[in-house]
Amino acid sequence: METIFSRSEVLALLERENIPFTIREHPAVYTMEDMQRLGLHLEGTICKNLFLRDARGKRHFLVVLDGEKSADLKSLRGKIGSTALSFASDERLMRYLGLSPGAVTPFGVLNDEACAVEVIFDAALRGRDKLGFHPNDNTATVFVSFDDMMRIVSAHGNETLIVQL
Repeated sequence: METIFSRSEVLALLERENIPFTIREHPAVYTMEDMQRLGLHLEGTICKNLFLRDARGKRHFLVVLDGEKSADLKSLRGKIGSTALSFASDERLMRYLGLSPGAVTPFGVLNDEACAVEVIFDAALRGRDKLGFHPNDNTATVFVSFDDMMRIVSAHGNETLIVQL
């Protein structure tokens, strides 16, 4: 799958929808430690985005949480009514979200034409004004509010869930 929504198209969508945002260009980053070294955490909450699948590979989840937290996959499994959870392959990441490793972001659902990926937000993110996400590539970070990101994902049609992680 080709990335349908590139970085420029993500930014154009934000402008078209009158969603306030700031963007910070930076070298490619692949880990939360890379983001910390750039000082991006000083501008807002940098989010960790985990692309997961169930045991049979029938359900796929994008879990969004504060980059300083870790997700207990066993506990999460019970909260969302899933079989055992594991990280999805790079191939699945490209097939479902049109993204490469290191660029995982809720903006990727814009490439999920079937709306097959369920997006799970940590309840602790609710109400935050500056959440940092890659705009479908890992050479920039876009800061938007929780409410605006929820609106983007919901408007696209993907199922969303807010859970305490």
